Amino acid sequence: MHFVRIFRLASLALGLLLATTSPTALAAWDIQQLMDSLAQNRTSHASFVEKKTIAMLERPVESSGELFYTAPDHLEKRTLKPKPESMVIDGADLLIERGRQKHRLQLQAYPELAAFIDSIRGTLAGDRQALESNYQLSLEGTAQRWTLQLLPKGDKMLAVVQRIRITGAHDQVRSIEITQADGDSSLMSIEKLVTP
Repeated sequence: MHFVRIFRLASLALGLLLATTSPTALAAWDIQQLMDSLAQNRTSHASFVEKKTIAMLERPVESSGELFYTAPDHLEKRTLKPKPESMVIDGADLLIERGRQKHRLQLQAYPELAAFIDSIRGTLAGDRQALESNYQLSLEGTAQRWTLQLLPKGDKMLAVVQRIRITGAHDQVRSIEITQADGDSSLMSIEKLVTP
């Protein structure tokens, strides 16, 4: 008899919860909802701290700076510490500057590099099709705290990158973790900056 009463109270509580919760809140958080949310960001400015763990080194290498994104395909990474460096990706062009040295590459000539860059740009742009052309996607969590995992599909990419894990909240990317096939890894923590 006691269990019947508890079961009825639990059923009543669940009924009240369902009645007061909107259908949107009950809908499952899925990859398409995440992509739609991310696609709303047309521009973004953020600071970053990146820690790279390299097997040959005793301690992680840390760098920091700023990131700039303009939809759909302009991405800029300005490293300020420990040494100034910039990497600008605009469409299919990649420009890297270190001191007086400048290197310009066409991404079409480096398909694995292009696929890796597109994993970041595709996420920021909410471009599911671009991501799924090179990666198997899986999503965990809720809109408030999510993790998107990208597993390379092709053997050439798998020889370079084992997986990419991107975490965020709502429409903001908070971290990008890359595990390379050789065991090296990097973790970039990202903090959105408010544009004045």
